Amino acid sequence: MTTLMPADATGASHDAAPPVLAEVVRSGFVEGRHRGSLVVLDRDGDVEWSLGNVTEPVFPRSCNKPMQATAVLRAGVELTGERLALAAASHSGEPFHLELVGKMLVEHGLTEDELGCPPDLPMDREEHERCLAAGTRPSRIAMNCSGKHAAMLAACVANGWSRADYLDPGHPLQALAHEVVETMAGEPVAHTGTDGCGAPLFAFSLTGLARAFRSHVLAEPGTPERRVADAMRAHPEWVAGTRRIDTWLMREVPGSLAKVGAEAVQAVALPDGRALAFKIEDGGQRALGPVLARALEHLGVDSPVLARIADAPLLGGGERVGEIRATFDVPLA
Repeated sequence: MTTLMPADATGASHDAAPPVLAEVVRSGFVEGRHRGSLVVLDRDGDVEWSLGNVTEPVFPRSCNKPMQATAVLRAGVELTGERLALAAASHSGEPFHLELVGKMLVEHGLTEDELGCPPDLPMDREEHERCLAAGTRPSRIAMNCSGKHAAMLAACVANGWSRADYLDPGHPLQALAHEVVETMAGEPVAHTGTDGCGAPLFAFSLTGLARAFRSHVLAEPGTPERRVADAMRAHPEWVAGTRRIDTWLMREVPGSLAKVGAEAVQAVALPDGRALAFKIEDGGQRALGPVLARALEHLGVDSPVLARIADAPLLGGGERVGEIRATFDVPLA
């Protein structure tokens, strides 16, 4: 079992392997392990406990989207409800997602060709297979980040900014997003890269990521960051999809804000200010649910949805023969 590090420790050294957060158990045999780092903040925003190195920079990937949506609002775009949730989404590509992205483009005088995200098929497995069976070609709208890109382009329209280069890190919108990230994370951006969708990607620590989510839920009502959090929590299907962990959590744990990112990054904030963020080192998405459920147990979340989130079966011959299970200890109260 992995041992928890005390709150005043900064985690493993840069050269040390991160601790094991989950094991892959098949037929009673451990055939693999997922290592990673995890941080939990208390109600006051202090680090309550951590595993691994939670102070070195990581790419939060799509966990940055609430901050990017906040930047869009600060740029003067009037988005509410499902549209604002979709601006912060990694949507599954279900029909209702694609329809609304299309509407958002029309409402702001934009076309699908202006989206800077690459063509793709839906992320959702069922929708993906349906598209393949129908011979549907990849499209920019179907790419999971299309809502964010539509919102970014809308900000360009609202401000008279150039649209062809809206993904350039030096563009006014991306400079604003950079500023929002640093403010909400409470630390400087350590590195700027390019995300899978082509947008600028800002690196900072897992502690900063948990802090940023905490800042969203504790912000004053009516502020851009609180509006983003409220829209995501009110319309979680638009943030993810009907078959996704983020949706289940925000639906069944009132007031929670959750967002997953590629390469197995996850952040969650509860309405009282407690928050967590973690990254699975090898990017193994299959370990996300078990690790998230165990961490939420530590935060005192008591909901049947945790069992659903934690369930990560391994199959053999079409039958369940094992599971991926979290291995780190939950501290005693």
